[in-house]
Amino acid sequence: MSIGLIGKKMGMSQRFFENGEAVPVTILKIEKAKVIEVIKKEKRGYAGILVGYGFIKSSKLTKQMKGFFSKKSQEPKKILKEFKISNENDFKPGSEINLSILKDKKFVDVRSRTIGKGFAGSMKRHNFSGLRASHGVSISHRSHGSTGQNQDPGKVFKGKKMAGHMGDKLRTTLGLEIVDSDLTNNLLYLRGSVPGSKNTYVEIREAVKKKSKETVNDRVKKYLTSIEDMKSSKKEKKEAKSGPDKSKEKEQKNQIKQNPSDKNNQGKPK
Repeated sequence: MSIGLIGKKMGMSQRFFENGEAVPVTILKIEKAKVIEVIKKEKRGYAGILVGYGFIKSSKLTKQMKGFFSKKSQEPKKILKEFKISNENDFKPGSEINLSILKDKKFVDVRSRTIGKGFAGSMKRHNFSGLRASHGVSISHRSHGSTGQNQDPGKVFKGKKMAGHMGDKLRTTLGLEIVDSDLTNNLLYLRGSVPGSKNTYVEIREAVKKKSKETVNDRVKKYLTSIEDMKSSKKEKKEAKSGPDKSKEKEQKNQIKQNPSDKNNQGKPK
């Protein structure tokens, strides 16, 4: 299992690139993480680390939390996450984890809570058509209709699509492209949208599915190299057209510019 990061959703924007592409991005403010505890394989049967994210006031801590953090002799953190690791000797309690773990990664998986919509009807929640506008239908125009079947089975099946609480659920978005990362300000720019409203906590992990898809940065690199190749080819063509004699004249002129004293001495008797 890969180690993840926790970030706050700051909002959405767009980035413009040299090749003319405009890419919609979600900006995430990455919280600095600290290793609270290193879990040993002998103790639980697997090696792992307990990581803490975010600042929390001491007034909001329970007695149990205060006791736990004082026992570990670590600063209290708002969110605690556990990650499995292959080698427990790679980490020590108190060591920091930041954006550098995603340095060579191109795609990430993101998990966060969607925006809550409250109690919603079947038309909004499940895209039902509703009942007819007239022809004997009154009051129940936006209802979902009958919920059961016949005498057999004579019951409503579990999971029946009905009106109810909409949104406010944990959802994972796979394979989001990393457009840019700012290590100084702890900002991560991901292509596309991320579930949740502003200031929602987002869990970021290395992508589970491997992608061979070309990224925006790859296309920009290709574009810049093609421009450089075009410039060099144009330069070579110009030099070929001018010929060897003209190139020699240019060299002489450049030498005269560098040493103007040689020009003054030309034609004078030695």
